[in-house]
Amino acid sequence: MKKSLLSLSISLAILPLSAVTAVAEQSANARSIEQMVVIGSTENARNLPGSGAVVTAEQLETGVVTDINQALKTVPGIYIREEDGLGLRPNIGIRGATSERSEKITLMEDGVLIAPAPYSNPAAYYFPTAMRMSMFEVLKGAPLLRHGPQTTGGVVNMLSTPIPEEFGGSAVLSINQRGSTDIHAFVGGKKDGWGLSIETVQRDGDGFKDIDGTSDEPEYDISDYVVKLGWEDERQSVLLKLQRSDEVSNETYLGLTDDDFDNDPNRRYGLSSIDEMDNDHKGVNLTHIFQWSNTVTSTATIYRNEFSRDWFKYDAKSGDFYDVNGSKLIDAANAGNIDAQNILDGTVAENKLEYKHNNRDYISQGLQFNFDIDFGDHQFAVGARAHHDEMDRFQPVEEYNQLATGELEYVPPAVVAVDDVSGSNNRVEHADALTGWFVDSWQVNDELNVNLALRYEDIKSSRKQYGTTARTDAPTKTSNDTSIWLPGVSFTYDLSDQWQVLAGVHKGFSPLGGGAKDNEDPEESKNWEAGVRFNNNSVFVEAIAFYSDFFNKTENCSVGSECSNGAESGTLVGGDARISGVELQVSTIISAGEFNLPIDVAYTYTDAKYTEDSTEKDFLSGYLLKDVPEQIASVRVGLEHDSGWNNYLVAKYIDGMCSVAGCNDKEGEFLETESLFVADFISRIQLEENVEVFLKTENIFDTQHIVSRSPDGARPNKPRTTSIGVKYDF
Repeated sequence: MKKSLLSLSISLAILPLSAVTAVAEQSANARSIEQMVVIGSTENARNLPGSGAVVTAEQLETGVVTDINQALKTVPGIYIREEDGLGLRPNIGIRGATSERSEKITLMEDGVLIAPAPYSNPAAYYFPTAMRMSMFEVLKGAPLLRHGPQTTGGVVNMLSTPIPEEFGGSAVLSINQRGSTDIHAFVGGKKDGWGLSIETVQRDGDGFKDIDGTSDEPEYDISDYVVKLGWEDERQSVLLKLQRSDEVSNETYLGLTDDDFDNDPNRRYGLSSIDEMDNDHKGVNLTHIFQWSNTVTSTATIYRNEFSRDWFKYDAKSGDFYDVNGSKLIDAANAGNIDAQNILDGTVAENKLEYKHNNRDYISQGLQFNFDIDFGDHQFAVGARAHHDEMDRFQPVEEYNQLATGELEYVPPAVVAVDDVSGSNNRVEHADALTGWFVDSWQVNDELNVNLALRYEDIKSSRKQYGTTARTDAPTKTSNDTSIWLPGVSFTYDLSDQWQVLAGVHKGFSPLGGGAKDNEDPEESKNWEAGVRFNNNSVFVEAIAFYSDFFNKTENCSVGSECSNGAESGTLVGGDARISGVELQVSTIISAGEFNLPIDVAYTYTDAKYTEDSTEKDFLSGYLLKDVPEQIASVRVGLEHDSGWNNYLVAKYIDGMCSVAGCNDKEGEFLETESLFVADFISRIQLEENVEVFLKTENIFDTQHIVSRSPDGARPNKPRTTSIGVKYDF
């Protein structure tokens, strides 16, 4: 299968055909060098035969957005479980797609799959730098079948900074009270059909936590570079995009006990002082767009992404303590075990603490092509993608002793162990996928638009797990082959110039991953939505109800996001589940003399439960799903003045949510997170035509609660943080 996919990629890549992400909803010129959108504009989002949202470049700029959690906090239907408070590795869920490492949603950058290994290992340990994005798109409902492979909850597409039409650029510098600096700069332009841009983001941050036994704060250092080279004439365009980024961050999996969190939520145990994530990402995309006629346009993209990471960190499920007590260190301390608490505090000596190199290499590559065909009342999108991805996991362990002073002492191995990296720490996983789609946006009459979608996925996945470090043994093998058709239909109907109704239904699907076995079935769902819109050009209101009926609701297990049964690898199949809810949006702009007051309100209610007993997996009907809050609400209010002095307040509330499935029906104090309300304030002043200064305070009330219990203990949101900066355009 792998050879056939590569052959297909080479064959198609040399054709002047086309590929990738332009869809029927796109309104941009077909000959544009960059044509990667799935929605395109706020206006398009408000007329979709589905539901969606666009976070525009203006909103990103005015909000001084530095991470994906900030970018999406005002979008309805999205569940975000924070982990490090910095947005480095987000956990994003949409409707029925739970948020473990954002692996149940389709993540794209410029229309290209961007998860490390979208089919075999989609967990987003790499996430694109939000500061270099010009727009974020979120697509839900039946139209998402144009994309995939995750087709239940939704699609998040990130649009990188486009090549400027005229030569110019911009530089933004900000610094916060802890000494962290963020720099974003780009320069470029177009001339005689050619376009070039160079862009970089440099983030040098001091974290907000204090590590026991040291005055050092956990730091992070991120460098990201993008180069784009484009060419276009009257009928076609070519775009080459090169990207390279690296990150070193002193982040850990070790959280806090609840008592320690209550005393100081920003504390970190000395056990985690040597923990460090080190990763590197490289990407290349080559896109060709050709306008065959006034009615037919094709797009083709060939892409390859490489990602390597080594997250060296304390393994809370290792060592003599775990062997004796049979639980994690944090769990034992929460239960009142004094020995466990003393180890965490660093007041007693403890030998043979294990620190693992969570070392993995990923490859994701493929070719995708698409034809957009305009038949007047019918707007067709027809295309296919051949994709291959893989993950190589090799995780050696080092040992340290904790001294009675709390210091860590490296323990060199007395004898070189030949077979010390084996089993789940030594494996390779692959996936090959062939995908096709057909979409027809049919304007039946002036009032009725019908969107018909059909997607096909053929996925072959496999795992080889080795018992020796040198991989000289015969590995244990598992494999899975899945073929599935995914139909969907949706419509909009204009009741008047101001009122519109919409509805749709589609079949959802989530691949099992590289470790799936022959007898395992993927997660499938039937998804309905229906709603109403009002738009009189000054006020926009949207109310959408959604309902998803799941067969084989699954959880993907990892150390960073354990399954509800405690598993750290593989897939947990929980059985049937139903998710229903309502999403509301209200947007308006009030004019008052020299002031404008933009107001955006969003609210989401979700009821997510299992609907059948599965006692062998400890799931019962009525159990709440993990990582799905019942209520989320956000408000964004601006006060803009003609002088260029603009102020914004962004507030968000999120309910507490289950850390394990069924927290509503299980005994225990440590099974759910806490509800949280935070508000940010931003003020911007235009000093000159090309110079602007800004001040931003995040979490102005300095409220911190337990926003996550995964991985390994209670974790806080970011405390109050104030930054100042300047933006210079040239």
